[in-house]
Amino acid sequence: MTVAIEALISFFLVVAGLFGLVGSFGLIKLENTIQRLHAPTKATTVGVGGVLIASMLYFLLIKGSVSFHELLITLFLFLTAPISANFIAKTYIQGNIRAHELPGTECDYGWSVYDDPPKRIEDEE
Repeated sequence: MTVAIEALISFFLVVAGLFGLVGSFGLIKLENTIQRLHAPTKATTVGVGGVLIASMLYFLLIKGSVSFHELLITLFLFLTAPISANFIAKTYIQGNIRAHELPGTECDYGWSVYDDPPKRIEDEE
């Protein structure tokens, strides 16, 4: 029984390591910021998620206790990684791409970066 449990935990660790390796390779090899943004966000989400799942399984199946720390870390990671990637992408779009270069959005509103810009302090005075 312990061999199967150790194999399961090892599987999650190896998968997490492979995703981390592929994500770091993508960060080096991809050309622009938007492409580089994709590789590490997937690597952190799946890679770190695999390590956290392996840790949760270890504590549950080997130690016999439930560890909520890993569950909270996973929740925090899955909430913050996409949001920070979205902010980085919006900043890149605003600084490097003009509105006419973007594809259509097929809705009443266009790209929020251009159609609803934040107000400047000097505009309000």
